[in-house]
Amino acid sequence: MKEFIIQKNDAGQRLDKFISKAVPNLPQSLMYKYIRLKRIKLNGKRCEISTRLSVGDILQMYINDEFFGEVSAEKEFLTVPCDIDIVYEDENILLVNKKCGMVVHEDDEKTADTLINRITHYLFKKGEYDPEREASFAPALCNRLDRNTSGIVICAKNAESLRLLNRIVKEREIIKNYLCITLGTPAPKEATLTAYLEKNEATNTVTVTDKKNQNNKTIVTKYTVLKSKNGLALCEIDLITGRTHQIRAHMAHIGHPLLGDGKYGINSENRARGIKTQALCAYKLTFSFKTDAGILNYLNGKSFEIKDIWFVNEYFK
Repeated sequence: MKEFIIQKNDAGQRLDKFISKAVPNLPQSLMYKYIRLKRIKLNGKRCEISTRLSVGDILQMYINDEFFGEVSAEKEFLTVPCDIDIVYEDENILLVNKKCGMVVHEDDEKTADTLINRITHYLFKKGEYDPEREASFAPALCNRLDRNTSGIVICAKNAESLRLLNRIVKEREIIKNYLCITLGTPAPKEATLTAYLEKNEATNTVTVTDKKNQNNKTIVTKYTVLKSKNGLALCEIDLITGRTHQIRAHMAHIGHPLLGDGKYGINSENRARGIKTQALCAYKLTFSFKTDAGILNYLNGKSFEIKDIWFVNEYFK
């Protein structure tokens, strides 16, 4: 028998969701069977899969020890550095400037040195996270950026902030602004563009067109030209919708691909200028809540910005 005492980061979850994370080796079919047979009890009584857990609840599991085997990758984060560029941190969230070339999560190449592993190692070293003290929670990212896009990524440090941030992101209550460099200067100097994007999963590329069909999705991108110099333009992008490769593909669609973009750009121009990665940074993030954000209400109206951006320094200083 194994007993779990529900802590703050576990509270509020459905019973079955908690068990799936706390005992990942237990097949779902067996979990439901053991709940029916009362081999899984909550506070000594029969429970339902939809029961919401509360702090202090005691979950008792009368099941074989084999299901409690350790997950081999549980502390993989300790094998990577804990160096991160912190934009902002408090007890609930962490905003990190992801560097160009780093993946946010493990990719097809099984890269261990990911942004989330570095953040987890950092929080472990600070004593703010230890998987041995947590039954179901781990620090989690609430947005993502492509490998070669730099900028602000949001990490939730506890379960309540993760729940709230996931809703806030879904409801588009965070304004995300990007800086990029385009080949040539878009005209007019400010516009809100609407088009339609279709993703090819096999090639991990997208196609943008001006006509709607049953397979593509609407994209809306607002740009403002800030500076022009030497055949390049520094633009601020307000991402109204957030689709895969949206900024890169949409700007290329209007004839102004991003400098350094190998997928949607002009490789001869990139080689001539000696640049191998796209000039794109998620440089600014603003919390703009339309609904109650609970423990995160103090963030409403606050903006966070990266000042030191490599391509701005190189081409527009």
